[in-house]
Amino acid sequence: MEKSKNAGQFKKGKSGNPGGRPKEVGDVRELAKQYTAEAIERLVDWMRSDEPKASVAAANTLLDRAWGKAPQALTGDDGGPVKIIMVRGDDKL
Repeated sequence: MEKSKNAGQFKKGKSGNPGGRPKEVGDVRELAKQYTAEAIERLVDWMRSDEPKASVAAANTLLDRAWGKAPQALTGDDGGPVKIIMVRGDDKL
């Protein structure tokens, strides 16, 4: 039996998710967004607290939301660069 070259791919012009994102997910997000300012205020309170663990966790969360998480380097087991080898299904190693 021969495999099709397009196995696992959608037909041209066809979506893999024709209904789109479920409406419930959007509704929950919109509800949660209503508490953004309050949540930030609470994080600021914790950041200013005398509890070191809570203070650092809150500060990190605020920074991550404002500026994004710091990039993480990808390294191999030996600490060196990661080597990626791409092989097509019909290639022989």
